[in-house]
Amino acid sequence: MKKFFWLLLCVISTVSCAQKTPLKGETAYQRKLNADFKDATKSPLSQKDRKTFEGLEFFKFDSTYIVTANFKRTPNEKTFKMKTTTNRAPLYVKYGELTFSLKGLDHKLNLYQNIELKEDTEKDESMFLSFLDDTNGDGSYGGGRYINLKTPTGNTVIIDFNKAYNPYCAYNEKFSCPVVPRENYINVRVEAGVKDYNKH
Repeated sequence: MKKFFWLLLCVISTVSCAQKTPLKGETAYQRKLNADFKDATKSPLSQKDRKTFEGLEFFKFDSTYIVTANFKRTPNEKTFKMKTTTNRAPLYVKYGELTFSLKGLDHKLNLYQNIELKEDTEKDESMFLSFLDDTNGDGSYGGGRYINLKTPTGNTVIIDFNKAYNPYCAYNEKFSCPVVPRENYINVRVEAGVKDYNKH
């Protein structure tokens, strides 16, 4: 009887595992992002949308969208109130400039620093890189996308556009998101990273 019980338990476990839907994603980064969106403690999705969430849509991973940018520090910039999707106006400062080549063209993006996060010495998340490109509203979120970067320690910075993600307000209007400054528009289609979000 005991042998039969363990055999039945093994069969149930196997069926349960087989029915579990694997996380979507071509890369480890994509799978982690999808896992975070499914996690109620991390997800920007509403409870209703999270229940039907099957995974974000991504452009196909493309190593040509991993670029080495030259970094120029701009130390004498004044702080300013960053425009957001709400009335919130957090303080930022232009930290430096990133220049690079992509698709045969030269581009420049301003790197900003969040003053509030800068004062939190336990975090290195104060760098803010956002950009607009020619896929906005035609494949990617119309308001532009963000990329996480750590504080530069040298004269070059690796920018991986495959890790470009949407502001949280693209998924839920309760969030307040920094609006991408117009000067951070690059005249090229960045077909990498997270695509526009469509509720199913």
